[in-house]
Amino acid sequence: MNQFIESLHWLDRKHEVAYSAIRIFLGVALFVRGWILISDPEAITRIVTGDNMHGWYSYITIAHLAGGLLIAFGALTRLGALFQVPILFIAVFFVHAENGLMMGGQSLELAALVLFLLVIFSLFGGGVFSIDRYFQQRKYRESKEAAAAG
Repeated sequence: MNQFIESLHWLDRKHEVAYSAIRIFLGVALFVRGWILISDPEAITRIVTGDNMHGWYSYITIAHLAGGLLIAFGALTRLGALFQVPILFIAVFFVHAENGLMMGGQSLELAALVLFLLVIFSLFGGGVFSIDRYFQQRKYRESKEAAAAG
């Protein structure tokens, strides 16, 4: 029992690992969605009815592919997430809202969860285990060394 409690305390101190794991999973999932769209262009017509979405097809596909990779690697995370927000906003409030909650397939609650996570990553960035953080720390070290040099 003591080891279990110690493990919980260790996990409490490692929340940045969970944040990064969620970021990586979300990025990979969005990339896979983009890959599905690029390899099967008719997939979007199965998700969205009507002709009004075909103009957005390229934007959605590129945003999911490129943005998904950026989010997964934590490189320009805020930008990668921000490019996804309009897509998921439309999905939540215009595409899936008609169907309501607890529907099969592409559901409102899943799209809302992804939108929520994208807003979080747009605001807070990639976290500790990201390429963004590496370059941020590198820039800080270089500016500190330059200030010390004179």
